[in-house]
Amino acid sequence: MSIRWTYAFADRPADRFERACDFWTAVTDTRLSEFRGESKEFTTLLPDGADPCAKVQGVASGEGGAHPDLAVTDVEDFVARAVRFGAAVAAGHEGWAVLRSPAGQLFCAVPWNGESVRPPVVDGSRLDQLCLDVPPSAFDAEVAFWTSLLDDWESAPGSLPEFHVLRPPYGLPLRLLLQRLGAERPASAHLDLACADIGETRARHERLGAEFVAEGRHWTVMRDPAGGLYCLTGRDPETGGLPRH
Repeated sequence: MSIRWTYAFADRPADRFERACDFWTAVTDTRLSEFRGESKEFTTLLPDGADPCAKVQGVASGEGGAHPDLAVTDVEDFVARAVRFGAAVAAGHEGWAVLRSPAGQLFCAVPWNGESVRPPVVDGSRLDQLCLDVPPSAFDAEVAFWTSLLDDWESAPGSLPEFHVLRPPYGLPLRLLLQRLGAERPASAHLDLACADIGETRARHERLGAEFVAEGRHWTVMRDPAGGLYCLTGRDPETGGLPRH
């Protein structure tokens, strides 16, 4: 298995970084690690009794979004493999790298540090999915890229024609959902939570400062206190799957 662990990274404007940290620690029942980076712009959300799988970054420009960090045993080999499948290296660092998918989605290759214990469900929900929002012209190539790169993940059409899901091997904490957008715009990404009861989770998040944006077939779009969009989805928080009807 080439991917040994996964992280969902919430990227938020630097002037709202503290608000993002307060909100996401509350909804995931975690605490903050020490801040890292030249401007102390990185932090990890640390659960008790499990390994972390979410991080927050304060970005200097733009509205932010989200991106995945893929933890691997050999970063250099993984980067070379990603490039063969169509990725580009956006920035190289000592021991890790920032890459860009064919559609333009940023993701990172980082060293695996032995993470293996998935965080538990918190108040009926779990942050377990990163949704990549892909322009129509790039969707098929993006699905092919991630399917090739994550070759030991299950790659299959989603519940609607505009979705494609990549389910990781058992034990990894983060799924990828590719969504074909209705219009051409730059690729982006957002966080998704699996919720046993969307209404209850929405009410709790609103008490913590989130705002309702829109409602879909089996998901609710929310905006966190730092301005970032995310979704509450009607999936089983334990398995990530849609409920059986």
